[in-house]
Amino acid sequence: MCPEKTSCKDMKLRVLSLILTTLVAFLIISCGSGNDKRNADLAPNAHQVKAEEVIQTSAYTYVRVSADGRDYWAAIAKMDVKAGNTYFWSEGSEMREFTSKELKRTFRSIFFIQDFSSEPILAANQMPSGHQMGQNDQTGPAGKMPAVEHKGISVPKLEGGMNIAEIYAKRKTYEGKTVKIRGEVVKFSPGIMNKNWVHIQDGSKDGENFDLTITTQDSVKVGQIVVFEGKVILEKDFGAGYFYEVILEDARLRK
Repeated sequence: MCPEKTSCKDMKLRVLSLILTTLVAFLIISCGSGNDKRNADLAPNAHQVKAEEVIQTSAYTYVRVSADGRDYWAAIAKMDVKAGNTYFWSEGSEMREFTSKELKRTFRSIFFIQDFSSEPILAANQMPSGHQMGQNDQTGPAGKMPAVEHKGISVPKLEGGMNIAEIYAKRKTYEGKTVKIRGEVVKFSPGIMNKNWVHIQDGSKDGENFDLTITTQDSVKVGQIVVFEGKVILEKDFGAGYFYEVILEDARLRK
């Protein structure tokens, strides 16, 4: 029992205050631990941006985004984007002096992004590099962006090998067979789904097909002239819209 009513009241208030302080501290620590775990799971190349301005076209969405005090334009497969909302992306490449014929506008610099999302991009869920939007604003399969044709590339065909035009034109003939090809690396995405993803071009084309995707354990650099030997696989579907009519899988870098 308390000797005086006032002392008893003060003691109860101190105990209640201590309980509340402990509870608040516990909640802060718990939330902090959750955020640390979430941040640890984010893809290492993920970007968080805020949509500042949105322009919709027939097939694509152009978004002016901001991050770390910097504004830049992004182009994505058509989707509902709201100005003021936060978005994430990890796979994309910059193009300078890009002209949208539909908008009749030239962007001094714009990023073509293939995984623009309102949800954080986690390392465990990151998908392989798809294709990107080309100079003619064409729509690719499953809503993904067709590849950017790099002008000026002209890589001689490997003796005893094939070029990109032949692989696409004769894909039914070479399905499941191992071929060699020489080309210039235009995109390299390492360590996705336990593979490295390479896009090459050699200046040849079959219709609108001028870019070949290759999966490998070898590492290369953009701009490097390479020779790969791998198996021709047709209609490969990785899900989430990442479908390849032709892909060279489990390829090895050759001299």
